[in-house]
Amino acid sequence: MFYNNTNSDTPKPAIAKDVPMPTELHPVVKERTNQLIQRAAKKGIVVVITDGFRSAEEQDGLYEQGRTAEGAVVTHAKGGESYHNYGLAIDFALKTPSGDVVWDREYDRNGNSKSDWTEVVQMAKKLGFEWGGDWAKFKDYPHLEMNFGLTIADLQNGERPDSSLVAGPN
Repeated sequence: MFYNNTNSDTPKPAIAKDVPMPTELHPVVKERTNQLIQRAAKKGIVVVITDGFRSAEEQDGLYEQGRTAEGAVVTHAKGGESYHNYGLAIDFALKTPSGDVVWDREYDRNGNSKSDWTEVVQMAKKLGFEWGGDWAKFKDYPHLEMNFGLTIADLQNGERPDSSLVAGPN
């Protein structure tokens, strides 16, 4: 579930101070990301991970984009409000034969008459990822996450997914 605190009058839950914030992708997310890249490559699709773990400070910088900084709004989540901040999310794009990185959801590099983007999302879902393109409100098409049943509030309150989970193929 995506936690979206867009009302600045609503206080966000305090981040538990005695539980350290992650500093990298969760081992299962990292393993499944590698599996996704490998499975896509077998179908002739080159996946590029454009973002993974993101610190709260980096998240705040992205949140300012389209508000107090130039550019379009790319997130509604402030620092501590994104699964990226807990190592549970990645963003992806596709690479063309010329080396360009594209976010074209209709692109068909492997020429099988199916959108490579759609193929990658289907593979990701089979690996246990949830896709930001399925969200009801703000669509985040490059976003894939594994929340392990934890909400952002759970994570802010110090709950963490078990890092010893087995990340075998799905």
